[in-house]
Amino acid sequence: MLNETKVKDLMTKDVYTIEPDVETVFAFEKLMRYKISAMPVLDDGKMVGIVTATDLGHNLILDKYQYGTKVKSVMVTDVATVNSECTIKEAIDVMFNNAPGDSIINQLPVVDNGELVGIISDGDIIKILKE
Repeated sequence: MLNETKVKDLMTKDVYTIEPDVETVFAFEKLMRYKISAMPVLDDGKMVGIVTATDLGHNLILDKYQYGTKVKSVMVTDVATVNSECTIKEAIDVMFNNAPGDSIINQLPVVDNGELVGIISDGDIIKILKE
């Protein structure tokens, strides 16, 4: 099943995104409002990074950001991605092999020909395993 199912069959196509000049507090608010854990950062339609609820929330709670800190100064810019034709097994490999330490990437942007076309999460993959 994991070797046959394509990312395009499970990914979310309507992806919430944020711009790099938005303040981190507003980015975190958007993540919480839509109950998502990560948002790609787009600049003129091109993905330039990603922010996560864990990173933003942790640093906001610890008061590590100055008032007015922008997403562009805290986003992750070395973003692992897959394309929509990858298998779920390939996506899982990317999630494990590109994460720091013993963790996994839980939100993986899907990029075709340089354009963000979706996002696949560990939750999406768990759903297919449950079937």
